[in-house]
Amino acid sequence: MADVLSVGVNLEAFSQAINAIQALRSSVSRVFDCLKDGMRNKETLEGREKAFIAQFQDNLHSVNRDLNELERLSNLVGKPSENHPLHNSGLLSLDPVQDKTPLYSQLLQAYKWSNKLQYHAGLASGLLNQQSLKRSANQMGVSAKRRPKAQPTTLVLPPQYVDDVISRIDRMFPEMSIHLSRPNGTSAMLLLDIWSKSNYQVFQKVTDHATTALLHYQLPQMPDVVVRSFMTWLRSYIKLFQAPCQRCGKFLQDGLPPTWRDFRTLEAFHDTCRQ
Repeated sequence: MADVLSVGVNLEAFSQAINAIQALRSSVSRVFDCLKDGMRNKETLEGREKAFIAQFQDNLHSVNRDLNELERLSNLVGKPSENHPLHNSGLLSLDPVQDKTPLYSQLLQAYKWSNKLQYHAGLASGLLNQQSLKRSANQMGVSAKRRPKAQPTTLVLPPQYVDDVISRIDRMFPEMSIHLSRPNGTSAMLLLDIWSKSNYQVFQKVTDHATTALLHYQLPQMPDVVVRSFMTWLRSYIKLFQAPCQRCGKFLQDGLPPTWRDFRTLEAFHDTCRQ
């Protein structure tokens, strides 16, 4: 089956048309050669005339045959689509120094990549729309004006409650130093020195994991649970240099102990083993 470009050009017919053009040029050249040579190689005048006329007619028939073949193939070749996004950039393919400036091939690759990106984006959009929340007919009938606006929620806890929670946590982890400060009045600040950068790579990784844990343990309505969960996770590093990796069973990998602690099970893993 003939290969067809996305722009509507039949490559096989196009190749045959090029061969037909070459055949037509050869036929026309033979016609002019016949006229140039004239009547030769015959002894009598009548014989030379008959031979010249016969040869000239054969050459004209060849020209007519090749021209008809070229017209037939030109109809099969087709033409580029008028709405092709590259427009006149197709002329770049005629550049004789294509090896040095492959601009046209790069444009085609970019165009194909853009089409694939648009196709996959459409598929992704359809899947996301299928997973969207379903609304009932009653909900769809409610106007936007009647829908209650979500009010921002703030959690204000009495200072005594905060002091009690921190005091209990302090008793739970006696080996950890916890200090509560109120530099601006009633707003409490729990002092944990996890921001100063260490000179050792192992503690730098622990600091990065602790920052990740702060983002993981989020429960605005139960702040005491958040603080207690984070402190429990942080306390698991008390055996940083004693616990082996739960995946590979080794104590050291690339010269470092298992620095990652699972948020749920508190098990130790190397960075590469936890993936």
